[in-house]
Amino acid sequence: MSAIDNFEAMLAQGRDNALLRFSLGNEYLKQGDAARAAEHLRRAVEHDTQYSAAWKLLGKALTDSAAWSEALAAYRQGIAVAEARGDKQAAKEMGVFARRIEKQLQD
Repeated sequence: MSAIDNFEAMLAQGRDNALLRFSLGNEYLKQGDAARAAEHLRRAVEHDTQYSAAWKLLGKALTDSAAWSEALAAYRQGIAVAEARGDKQAAKEMGVFARRIEKQLQD
């Protein structure tokens, strides 16, 4: 049984929470299914709007899906959350990714 199967089974049992959704999103991203990953990561940040790692991974999933404006919005939200929590490294990393998208949108 794969990690995805285990996580999906937990979800089916009603154990829906931010960490489970983050874990599912991360596994789908590893499998190359960015669209499915983004679905779960959106749910993760709905469960916990202060989950900066989930915002960062959501931005990556949306970037991998070429949903540039959505990815940029996720990174911007993630930066605000990370800065409010004092998570300087996450804010810095998301800032780099956001600037890359801004540059791409200008070209």
